[in-house]
Amino acid sequence: MSPLFPSLYAAEPREAVRFGELSLTHAELAGAAGSLARGLAGAGRVAVWATPTPQTVVGVVAALVAGVPVVPLNPKTGERELTHIVGDSEPTLVLASPDDQLPPALTELTRIDVPLTGVVTELPPEPGAESAALIVYTSGTTGPPKGAVLPRRALAATLDALQGAWGWTADDVLVHGLPLFHVHGLILGILGPLRRGGSVRHLGRFSVEGVTRELSAGATMLFGVPTMYHRIAEAVGRDRELAKALAGARLLVSGSAALPAPDRRRIAEATGRAVIERYGMTETLMLCAARADGGARPGTVGVPLPGVELRLADEADGIGEIQVRGPNLFSGYLNRPDATAAAFTEDGWFRTGDMASRDEDGQVRIVGRKATDLIKSGGYKIGAGEIENALLDHPGVREAAVTGEPDADLGERIVAWVVPTDPQSPPEKAELANHVATQLSPHKRPRVVHYLPELPRNDMGKIMKRALHV
Repeated sequence: MSPLFPSLYAAEPREAVRFGELSLTHAELAGAAGSLARGLAGAGRVAVWATPTPQTVVGVVAALVAGVPVVPLNPKTGERELTHIVGDSEPTLVLASPDDQLPPALTELTRIDVPLTGVVTELPPEPGAESAALIVYTSGTTGPPKGAVLPRRALAATLDALQGAWGWTADDVLVHGLPLFHVHGLILGILGPLRRGGSVRHLGRFSVEGVTRELSAGATMLFGVPTMYHRIAEAVGRDRELAKALAGARLLVSGSAALPAPDRRRIAEATGRAVIERYGMTETLMLCAARADGGARPGTVGVPLPGVELRLADEADGIGEIQVRGPNLFSGYLNRPDATAAAFTEDGWFRTGDMASRDEDGQVRIVGRKATDLIKSGGYKIGAGEIENALLDHPGVREAAVTGEPDADLGERIVAWVVPTDPQSPPEKAELANHVATQLSPHKRPRVVHYLPELPRNDMGKIMKRALHV
């Protein structure tokens, strides 16, 4: 297999990454990552405290160069969830920025503060295509998150397929403000530009002003989630500089959830540019993408990428479950052979759980989840079960159910349906939301809490979530 990042091995002098005023060329990144990689050899697995900083980029690239699997950690993860991830993945080291204050769950790990400088030396040879590159934890409908093992060939296959679909070259400059602990922000948003030999400007924290500034200063591509594009859509009609900056971009891409049609229309009307969509999952990386050269229909995620086989299983009335296979797929769930086996059909197709239709040109239109317990909020995929478990740990909660409902900003908002322990004195709703945020992550807190005398159940005792409504 050829190197994941040819430009690093070539030590090219063009800019690779920029965070605010701090930037690194491909040669400087090769030096910093190469120096750190020498100390990571044989480390087993390495956790990275994935703040939106250049240290995260250097740490991840160093581990990949060393052939050591990376476990990206969300710095906002609650203690319980973080303890599970660390215990499940068993990293031997944690890489962090010098100023990071790490939580107790990481105190037993050897800490290495990531340097931003180093001497360019000969980098190690490229590991095998099937060797693990990243272990990314993803929520399901029940239980704690599972670690999806992503091999190097999956990263290469996805990023090279997107090169063709989007005409992505070394001349492109990507801007985004996505978190660096999941597929969208880290693999597409950081490793993508590095593989192409181009550059990425990370906003640190998303802002409409940051998008305007960077697109006006030469950036050619913007990646975002619907929540970000909703905020852009609200501003673009009255902000001439933003409209001009978006109009000058080569590519505007939305992912992680469906982009609402009103936001897509408002941006197109103000800029003359269409925001295109793509579709993927942690386990599959990218499956479909609208092409940069046109042809995508609004509301679709384009056609399957080269190398991706896609079928609609159990199709009825033109709608079926998306099942896929190809070089972009994960190797399996870490320590979960049962879950891995259940994720695939007997003939080797991965079950996505997403329902879709296809038009006569092969364009894929996602219509919803096969299950009702997976919520997509603000670009995150969130399992209702883990939120329910956290709520049930609160002494004021006797029963709990969690659902999602449409939200103009987040895509879906998390709604908790709670039977209080003491109906005469239920806990404060804000207290329950903060309890979940502390136990899990802030983006998993309920935005709405309803109190009920009892939850609707069927004859088997199962909660009937479809009956939950105000």
